[in-house]
Amino acid sequence: MIIHWDLPWRKAYPALLVAIICLGITLCEWVFAYQDVAYGIILALFLAVVIYLILPVIKARPAFNDVAESLALIPLYILLTSSLPWFFLSRELLLPAVYSAVLALCGWHIYRKKIDLRQIGFHQDRLLRYVLIGILVGIPLGVSEYFIITPAAAFPSFEIRYLFRDLAYMVVFVGIGEELLFRGLVQRDMTNLLGWKWGLIGASLMFGVMHLTWRSIPELLFTSLAGFLFGYLYYRTRSLTAPIIAHGVGNTILIAVMPYLMPLIQNGGLA
Repeated sequence: MIIHWDLPWRKAYPALLVAIICLGITLCEWVFAYQDVAYGIILALFLAVVIYLILPVIKARPAFNDVAESLALIPLYILLTSSLPWFFLSRELLLPAVYSAVLALCGWHIYRKKIDLRQIGFHQDRLLRYVLIGILVGIPLGVSEYFIITPAAAFPSFEIRYLFRDLAYMVVFVGIGEELLFRGLVQRDMTNLLGWKWGLIGASLMFGVMHLTWRSIPELLFTSLAGFLFGYLYYRTRSLTAPIIAHGVGNTILIAVMPYLMPLIQNGGLA
């Protein structure tokens, strides 16, 4: 059976169906984080399969299909990061390996959809300016997030080599991977269908939802707001440079600077 979208469907139902998909993603991540990892993985697989199976049945606008397929990458992201046998990797290689898989997933989507990389924000226009903006935004974000989740120091003492390693990991793998997914693909496609305001809000909320694994409501709120800020930078600059740098620098400050700096401040080591 083929469902033909008449005029009322064309006006109202795309937004409703997008909301249903987003609620399904939220349910997957909530089950994964708070209930049972196995059930969360099963739900993620089910949701991705349903999205890809239902699109040929519903005669929707191409803009809706684009949103649905980019959102389907999020449950696939859950599957990749949670179900592959990462245990055989050393701790130092785990993060780049996981996010290499995420980058490969996004790359497959971009290749299949024949998306021009410049259209999603990979270009050199005003590169230095956007890098500086990203740094200025990322530093206070990293400091603020530290007081929410207070991660422990990964090593007994601060070392500059680990700082640069973490910066490379957070920019090249986490920053590019998550900003490409949530801003370059999800936000861009939602904007094309629903307008820039709902595109920004929807992608930001999905970005926050993917941090439910911290099991912290303040962290959920913070990451949603951070996603909104990254998305606004993307909307204003039409470039992924500032969001990638802000994301990567913020994470680096969070895990590689503040856990070592705060004990010094509290113990009067900087006095």
